Amino acid sequence: MDFCINGRFLAGPPAATYAVAEHLARALAILVAASDGREAGRQIHVLAPRNARTSDVALPVETVGRRIGNVWEQIDLPRAASGRLLINLASRSPLLLRHGLTMVHDAQVFTTPASYSLAFRSTLKANVRLAGRRQLGLLTVSEFARSELVGLRLAPAGRVHVIPNGVDHVLRTPAQDDILPRLGLVPRSYALALANLMPHKNIPLLIRAFARPALAGMTLVLVGGTGRDAFAAAGVTAGANVVFPGYVSDGEMRALQTHALAVCTPSLTEGFGMPPVEGLKLGTPAVIAPRGALPEVCGPGALQADPHDPAAWEAALLRLRDDKGLHDSLARDGQAFVARFTWQEAARRLLDVIDAVAPVKGESGRHAP
Repeated sequence: MDFCINGRFLAGPPAATYAVAEHLARALAILVAASDGREAGRQIHVLAPRNARTSDVALPVETVGRRIGNVWEQIDLPRAASGRLLINLASRSPLLLRHGLTMVHDAQVFTTPASYSLAFRSTLKANVRLAGRRQLGLLTVSEFARSELVGLRLAPAGRVHVIPNGVDHVLRTPAQDDILPRLGLVPRSYALALANLMPHKNIPLLIRAFARPALAGMTLVLVGGTGRDAFAAAGVTAGANVVFPGYVSDGEMRALQTHALAVCTPSLTEGFGMPPVEGLKLGTPAVIAPRGALPEVCGPGALQADPHDPAAWEAALLRLRDDKGLHDSLARDGQAFVARFTWQEAARRLLDVIDAVAPVKGESGRHAP
């Protein structure tokens, strides 16, 4: 079936859900262009606001409407999509949409509300509730996320479809290894995580673990826009062995992931958990909390540690440092496990869901938005 994609993700600031939408759109374009079977000739268009970065996807982009942001999504987008199936890949969609599917990456605005502002969680909750009731179905990225959406009665089990993220995008950008000497790092002498103060991300736990004497000779690298001062303002004092490089390029991130002793994710919940899976793709073991989708997506490539016990994280990291055989077996088994997570497979699954929930109608068959 032909369909269109909500292209608001092309106009927003960098965000994880927008990155997923871009990767999926590119994979759809490649899949359709390379096919001589059922996908050949399938028409897919991205409907985007006038401020969109139209060069970011390989699909045809239609600039529609005069508005931008939320108003564009609620007024201009549904008008332009009328009569076509509309796929929304970044959690939000037109509130009155019926003939569509929306990807909801997790249920965290419901289960961990303290991580989000009142305005953000209120609007997203309303959007997800309406999408689950009115649309053809919801898409999500893990069996765990599906179970939460169903358990919260946001949609019936038969209308929530799992399309795991790909992680093979990490192979597209060459590693910029010069970031290691610039940060004073030696391969396998540091652990890597994302700097984040959202309560469910639980990063202060890692900082407390690295304050323990046994980890004094190891470095914790926290990548992202939340720096030392922000943690201090939140009452979390990071020691001298915690490094905050700020934002890094894709190539620098690949280098940091490749050479880390482990990628650490102490989250109390995750709908997927991209950082540890990216690390596994590059052959780096993970240390994770046994929460959310993390065990599901990391499989045999991770050690698990209690997200409330800094000593457990200390012990896991020391095991990886001191036992090369364990480190290498986790890296090998984890890399093999996450080979299933490709954007081409995600695109194929998306097309399968579309064909199942919205089979091709006769030429006269049209749907209201």
